[in-house]
Amino acid sequence: MPENQLTTIHGTPVLVMPDDGAPLATVEAATGIVGDAAWGEAQVVAIPAARLTDDFFELKTGFAGEVAQKFVNYRLHLVIVGDIAARVDESVSLRAWITESNRGRQLWFVPSLDDLVDRLQA
Repeated sequence: MPENQLTTIHGTPVLVMPDDGAPLATVEAATGIVGDAAWGEAQVVAIPAARLTDDFFELKTGFAGEVAQKFVNYRLHLVIVGDIAARVDESVSLRAWITESNRGRQLWFVPSLDDLVDRLQA
């Protein structure tokens, strides 16, 4: 299984998680990622959308909010990387949340790592 990669993008330390690996299915798993980021002194954590469970994208479960809050509490920027168009097409509330999140600085949804690079350059 590939390991997380700590890299620097436009002067910002970013912990990039690989596509393969355990899904982010619990708040405890998010806490573990926060610990990995803190150990590497990352400011941004990039998690592939493929590693998120259905509960994350079903906002009524509250799981996405709990995960996002965990990163905010530790002053980490969370970036979900990948194509989630099909999920967005299925949920008006998810689309609105993503749009609002992308306007801020704490939680972004980007289609690819290249988009993250562009976003960090801005």
